[in-house]
This record gives sequence, C-alpha cells and structure tokens, in this order.
Amino acid sequence: MTPLRLVLLAAAFATCASTAATAQDANASFFVTSKGSGDGANLGGLEGADAHCAGLAKAAGIQGKTWRAYLSTQVKGKRGISARDRIGTGPWHNVKGVLIAKNLDELHILPNLYKSTALDENGNLVKGRGDQPNEHDILTGTKADGTAYFPWEEGDKTCSNWTSNGEGSATVGHHDRHGGGNVSWNQAHNSRGCGQDALKGTGGAGLFYCFAQ
Repeated sequence: MTPLRLVLLAAAFATCASTAATAQDANASFFVTSKGSGDGANLGGLEGADAHCAGLAKAAGIQGKTWRAYLSTQVKGKRGISARDRIGTGPWHNVKGVLIAKNLDELHILPNLYKSTALDENGNLVKGRGDQPNEHDILTGTKADGTAYFPWEEGDKTCSNWTSNGEGSATVGHHDRHGGGNVSWNQAHNSRGCGQDALKGTGGAGLFYCFAQ
C-alpha cells in the first residue's frame, strides 16, 4: 500500500471517528457523576452542584449543553425547589446514546435507569450492589415524583440544601435499582449524615445525577 493511500485511509478513519463522537455528544444529556465534591454532601449549594456537572461534562468532551444537578431543596414555611423542575422536559440519553426517558412522566414512572444504563460522564459503570465498595446511594433530596419535600415533612432531607458536611441527612436513590427491597432511583432512603464517611456508611460516595436541559 502506498504512503498516499495510508494517509487517505487515516484521514477517512479520523473523520468517521469525529462524526461518531459528535453524534454521541449531540445525544448525551444524562450521567451520574464519576466523583462527588469530596466534601460529603457539601456541594456548594445548587450552584456548586450544577458547576460540578458542567465541569465533568466538559472534561469528558461533552459540549454545547447546559447541565443541572438533579437535586431538590427545602425552604422553611414553603415548598423548596423541585429537582424535576430544574432539568428540562427531555428526552434524555446517556453518554452512549441509550434513551433513559422521553419526558418527565416517563422519567419518574418507568425510566430506563439501571446499573447498566446509569453511566458516568465517561461512559463507565458506577459501582453498585455487589461491587467493592458499593456506591449506589445517589444524592437527590427529593420525593419519588421528583418534587421537593413539603415543609411539614420533618427532618433535613437535603443536608442543609447541599451545604453541610456534618449534621443532617439527605434523601438518596439507588442508581442500580437494588438494595433493601427498595428499587427507587431517586428516593430509596435517607443518609446517616452529611459527611463523606457518613455517606459511605450506607453505600454512597456523594455522587449525584446530572441532566442537560
């Protein structure tokens, strides 16, 4: 094979690879963070969590998206911000182009969200039941329908609106849909605390879901 033909073949391969990557980036609109803040559930509030999503997406080469963390808040005397109201209307695909849900109803009733599809921003599986360590607890602070807790539902469900790494608690879901008979991806149970060690204690690492609007 002549050197010219080799050059042409290499150029054609590069073009195909670039086109495939662009197509994947165009669909990628959901991932589980590959790492948390490193400071437990202290994410710097919603703004800090959103920035974390954006930073991970950028590092993974996913461009042209506005990313929002799937997190709710609590406000004294009234209902807080609901996670479902932050993430757009869908559809959402993981970074390999697999459809997670077409719209908000499907996302909260029958999503295609399991360990095999709830991938991180690099397309890797997130550790779950059966792995060491188990990290299937995903921070949400939300009810099963994606709404924030009502003020009269006592207790901290959001680690002081994602600013605490000590006292408090946060509602978590299981990205692998396993554990203790609870298969909810967004409202499985509450954490033992807000620090990194407390989150690890129930099978977490301070990870959360990111969706593109």
